[in-house]
Amino acid sequence: MFYQDKDGSYCPINQVVPPESKTRNFIASNSHLSEYAVLGFEYGYAQTNPNTLVLWEAQFGDFANGAQIMIDTNVTSGETKWNVANGLVMLLPHGYDGAGPEHSSSRVERFLLLSDADDKYPKNTDEFIMKKTNMAIVNCSTAAQYFHVLRQQMCRTFRKPLIVVAPKKMLKFRNAMSTIDEFAQGTSFKTILPNMNENAVDDAKVKKVIYCTG
Repeated sequence: MFYQDKDGSYCPINQVVPPESKTRNFIASNSHLSEYAVLGFEYGYAQTNPNTLVLWEAQFGDFANGAQIMIDTNVTSGETKWNVANGLVMLLPHGYDGAGPEHSSSRVERFLLLSDADDKYPKNTDEFIMKKTNMAIVNCSTAAQYFHVLRQQMCRTFRKPLIVVAPKKMLKFRNAMSTIDEFAQGTSFKTILPNMNENAVDDAKVKKVIYCTG
């Protein structure tokens, strides 16, 4: 905040730290509105510091359009080309949340097409699958799933880019809430959540699963 009657400014967050501390240097600055440049910086940071959880979040998922070259050149194919792993996380809000048609889709189909995963789900463990895949794409439907997928990103012994598509509306959606037990020791991210609807068809009778998101 800048004073109106004299030169100078006041930063409230700096007052939390004792005056004698040398860490009172919080500065807020506006960066250029360039998804391409910022995603490139975050990708480089994640590669330089593999033990840091680096997240790049678009205000709306479709803003990733402005960084498509960076996604194609680095995020989806960097490990194959340069044999250097990267654990960057891209958070892409996805779904029609009243903000207009241009902000309704994170173009999840693009990322699914850019994934080199097998079309058929193998019987191997998730760890084996991810080591053979160029990136992970998830749509977390509960708070616990969101927590575990981010935690898993750092606990693994290897790094892979992670694309998270999730409607903003889920942040306050009561049915997306999780119990404390779902965060407890021994719990982890589940690739697929079972259908708990009592009227659901028996799993043994399912022949095809159609993936829908939005």
